[in-house]
Amino acid sequence: MLERFVSQTTFSSQEDFIKNFRVNVPENFNFGYDIVDAWAAERPEKNALLWTNDKGECIQFTYADLKKYTDMTASYFQSLGIGKGDKVMLILKRRYEFWFSIIALHKIGAVAIPATHLLTKKDIVYRCQAATIKMIVAAGEGVILKHIVDAMPQSPSVEKLVSVGPEYPEGFEDFHKGIENAAPFTRPVNVNTNDDIMLMYFTSGTTGEPKMVAHDFTYPLGHITTASFWHNLHEDSLHFTIADTGWGKAVWGKLYGQMIAGANIFVYDHEKFTPSDILKKIHDYHITSLCAPPTIYRFLIREDLSKYDLSSLEYCTTAGEALNYSVYETFLKITGIRLMEGFGQTETTLTLATFPWMEPKPGSMGVPNPQYQIDLLKPDGRSAEDGEQGQIVIRTDKGKPLGLFKEYYRAPELTREAWHDGVYYTGDVAWRDEDGYYWFVGRADDVIKSSGYRIGPFEVESALMTHPAVVECAITGVPDEIRGQVVKATIVLAKDYKAKAGPDLIKELQDHVKRVTAPYKYPRVIEFVEELPKTISGKIRRVEIREKDNG
Repeated sequence: MLERFVSQTTFSSQEDFIKNFRVNVPENFNFGYDIVDAWAAERPEKNALLWTNDKGECIQFTYADLKKYTDMTASYFQSLGIGKGDKVMLILKRRYEFWFSIIALHKIGAVAIPATHLLTKKDIVYRCQAATIKMIVAAGEGVILKHIVDAMPQSPSVEKLVSVGPEYPEGFEDFHKGIENAAPFTRPVNVNTNDDIMLMYFTSGTTGEPKMVAHDFTYPLGHITTASFWHNLHEDSLHFTIADTGWGKAVWGKLYGQMIAGANIFVYDHEKFTPSDILKKIHDYHITSLCAPPTIYRFLIREDLSKYDLSSLEYCTTAGEALNYSVYETFLKITGIRLMEGFGQTETTLTLATFPWMEPKPGSMGVPNPQYQIDLLKPDGRSAEDGEQGQIVIRTDKGKPLGLFKEYYRAPELTREAWHDGVYYTGDVAWRDEDGYYWFVGRADDVIKSSGYRIGPFEVESALMTHPAVVECAITGVPDEIRGQVVKATIVLAKDYKAKAGPDLIKELQDHVKRVTAPYKYPRVIEFVEELPKTISGKIRRVEIREKDNG
């Protein structure tokens, strides 16, 4: 399958990758037909999705199964009045019905809007009104269903509500009865063009209301790099990305690129994250490939790994935050596997990564994916030199790169603000070393300017997190008459340290940061709190801390 869409399937070096990697984009590409159904036609018994849950259930879906169930789902959705361009929100956690639904929506040319089960009534109302959502398909659980029901009086565009069970309150269609009784599916005549919107995510920005990131039908092809050349997958891989389907990371790691690569996708549907359960799944199912944020690896290496056979693991990747060197070293020592980092946004696919032919530098995002022309821009508009900080940008003067979003839906002014004059501004600041590796500093509006220094919150937070007293922290700048700004740390303490909160612990933490990183970066102000303000997706709202301090 992969060879149909790329100029070359194996690479020996980054130079080879940059020079020879090209993606062939078919006209009117549709992931449902051109990947899922193509596999089903050629290798119907090939394993596609291995779904398990915390109740001991396990289902292996083949491509024949996926074609059958996505066709049934597509026909059912058509019977509910869903067609080309209609917006459908999927609040399905890690239920296997998510895969049936999103692929079915692609097949009928509708727009899928995955969403987290953590949405409240207010969040659902905002999304339904902003996107004119026509139908919601949800996990049939009490809290989720109640928030949806409560939101309906203020969500006039919503015509249909569907539950996949186990609860089916009044007003909700029964998904499983619906697909069982659906008429045979016939492919619509004109499903989509490459430019049509296929997928939308609401980004939970750390300022303002969430923006609607719209991706076109070519977006899945942008994830070929993600799966084949970052996750390093092959047709015998069993790949496990730890992510809920409400977030963009799910289609990064549990759908598009993985199916194009022919890997079997492992899904663990669970309520509570327990490190030992994850290790047991790797042990029991012989998982070969794992992708998770560094926080998860931090938890895994604290377990007694001698209880588990992890020898099936071939390759492991990480993204979401900078990787701490001690986590990298410990994981390598225990498993023999190097953790390979990557970076991207909801608006993009994988933009920077450590690829298989490279030597990883723990904490670095790696080097540019050749499908993007990456640069670092200084505030004055010039390109940053090696060692200088600059905003990560994607140059688009030669055309929109495969995988880059189409627009912020219904927000042309926000689109123009982020993307103008042939440049998309990511809002993230980094620096590049002499070997071409990129190192994350922080969001552009989070960078602290103190006595002429530019200090990224990420590096100070990473230093603080290596102290056992710190469970979570946020670094912000507070106004200072002499220095302009000074570094402030807002810290959630570990249970054993809460009683020690005071001047002595503050000094201990300040000295710790001075030892771990450059001394000028240490927090001159430290505040202990019970919890940090966060967005619905768990991102720390530093803007809220700044506003409180400035007020």
